[in-house]
Amino acid sequence: MSYYFTILSPTDVPLFSLAFGTSKAGGDGIARFRFSDTARYMNQFIVHASLDIVEEVQWTNGAMYLKHIDTYPPTSAHISAFLTGTGARFILLHQPPQPSSTVITASGSGPLSGSTTSVTSRTSSSSIANNPTSPQTEEAIRQFMNEVYENWVKTVMSPFYRRGMEITSPVFRSKVVSAGRKWL
Repeated sequence: MSYYFTILSPTDVPLFSLAFGTSKAGGDGIARFRFSDTARYMNQFIVHASLDIVEEVQWTNGAMYLKHIDTYPPTSAHISAFLTGTGARFILLHQPPQPSSTVITASGSGPLSGSTTSVTSRTSSSSIANNPTSPQTEEAIRQFMNEVYENWVKTVMSPFYRRGMEITSPVFRSKVVSAGRKWL
């Protein structure tokens, strides 16, 4: 599964963003979005388009973690959100791997040779990668968001950080990457 994580200020200014792939079930941690040539801009578009739904849901739901709130069908992208007490929003776009490839093998060389055809499908065994809205996936994303939130609080409490400033700390980036490896 491919992920695009971003932190947005209360005024919708991007403070941090990171694209990464799944590390569970043999994943290599590299994001492989559909339409890879425009993935960076498409992901930003999808995240910002989902903000209207985040703002609607935040007033009807008292929880910080909003679960799966939106789907963008052309790219099979799903959006999950986490709200902070200061109004910052953590948005995670997650896109399952492309549909499994099917391999057709045939044996025999003629119509009367008793040819057989077999169809095999290659799929991943990870339930997180196969079903982006399953309870296991929601729990993994919740744990990821909670860990990133703890690290975000430590980062913004630094005397060198000003509210609304972009987070460029390599330590914070590495902690987000490690949380992604751990939970996703």
